[in-house]
Amino acid sequence: MREKAQDKFRKRITDSFLFKFFLLKKLPIALIAGVRLRSLDKEKCVVSVPFKWLTQNPFRSVYFATQAMAAEMSTGVLGLMAIQGCDPPLSMLVTNLEGEFLKKATSGIYFTCANGKEIFEAVEKAITTGEGVTVKAKSEGRIEDGTVVSNFYITWSFKQKTRK
Repeated sequence: MREKAQDKFRKRITDSFLFKFFLLKKLPIALIAGVRLRSLDKEKCVVSVPFKWLTQNPFRSVYFATQAMAAEMSTGVLGLMAIQGCDPPLSMLVTNLEGEFLKKATSGIYFTCANGKEIFEAVEKAITTGEGVTVKAKSEGRIEDGTVVSNFYITWSFKQKTRK
């Protein structure tokens, strides 16, 4: 049942039109910035953000907040997929964000989170124990030539929703 819900979510969110509609409804600033979902499976997620007038800083590189938004999305989409079909439902929330900037980002960036397994395991633990569980996911940002420009570490909390 949950795998079917997760697969349905993956198919919807990887459709470019439906992804744009999702962004319009839930994260309009990401739509305006040009954030795109490039690939998604249970192991990893790749999200891109372009270098353009709206995403740059005064130093002619991709603004740090734009990078953080795309990096968070690469981890968050994995979490959203993992909680699909949960009964009782789970909530998810960012509890910490760390970033390191290694090189100047002067072109589009691809953010890859390969912590899908850990995220899915955290969701399973939250379901079985009924307790809140945190997981720290890494999103690595590379420009088009493969150079790593930034790394983000996003800590997610998964917890059963309280019934009202």
